[in-house]
Amino acid sequence: MEKKTERTQSGQFEVAFNRIHRCLKDMVKDAHNESFVELLNVGQKSHSIIRKYKDELYQFARLRNAIVHEKFDVDQYIAEPHVEVVRRIEKIAANFEKPPLAISISSTPVFYYYEDAYLKDVLKAINKFDFTRFPIYDKNDVYMGLLTSSDIIRWMAKVMTSSVISLGDVKVRELLNNRKQYYVDFIKSTTNLYEVEEMFDRYHAEDKKLQAVIISETGTANGKPKAILTPWDLLDPDPNS
Repeated sequence: MEKKTERTQSGQFEVAFNRIHRCLKDMVKDAHNESFVELLNVGQKSHSIIRKYKDELYQFARLRNAIVHEKFDVDQYIAEPHVEVVRRIEKIAANFEKPPLAISISSTPVFYYYEDAYLKDVLKAINKFDFTRFPIYDKNDVYMGLLTSSDIIRWMAKVMTSSVISLGDVKVRELLNNRKQYYVDFIKSTTNLYEVEEMFDRYHAEDKKLQAVIISETGTANGKPKAILTPWDLLDPDPNS
């Protein structure tokens, strides 16, 4: 009975390993060959999900060689993976086949405002929810820019040194003229987490800081936002991974 359990674990490991291998073949098209390790070496340069698991996958490749190439017989393995190793590779295989969606770790609902909204309402949201980034839209639901709490502080410091103003009368559009320009991108709700990580990496490679990724109804700047994703959201997107 014990040997049967061990063979099952080895078989499960091999099946999960092959599932990941198939995903790597689909993802990586510029490798010299389709060996598992070669796909890892090439694919990690452009695929966030491969970089996330690469150390474990290299170890799995070595274990797989011991399991598969050193069989005593068709169903008799010279090496047997621990049950926790099997669970881990099956979880990673599932992640490759169906990556988590970016919206699963984003801030929802997103607080956004129209250009004719009052600044006092934005301040209430900052005070109540501790949010710091607010997409601003025109009356046609077209994105105009990102307003941050830092922008508001700088604006208040500037205007209050020269005049006395009533914050109750100030509209958001007054803060948009001289605010700092931020890099913001847009995705659909079907975009997965690793695609967003690659987006942040591309901006970083160009020496640009992507302040936010907005998930909109259309995946573009035209359309109401459904959620917002910031660099902070990516720090620990999957604590149980």
